[in-house]
Amino acid sequence: MSDSSSQSPPDVSTGKDRRPLIALTWLWVGAPLAYGLYELIRKATQLFTG
Repeated sequence: MSDSSSQSPPDVSTGKDRRPLIALTWLWVGAPLAYGLYELIRKATQLFTG
């Protein structure tokens, strides 16, 4: 058996900061999603208001 308390997460042990990559990934997914939701609401409003 190994002691799990001595292990650290991979990004801490290598010294890399993954926060910029995570932020870029959220933007990569979030921007098209936000645009799609905007278009959906816009077209649904047109559909139901005439």
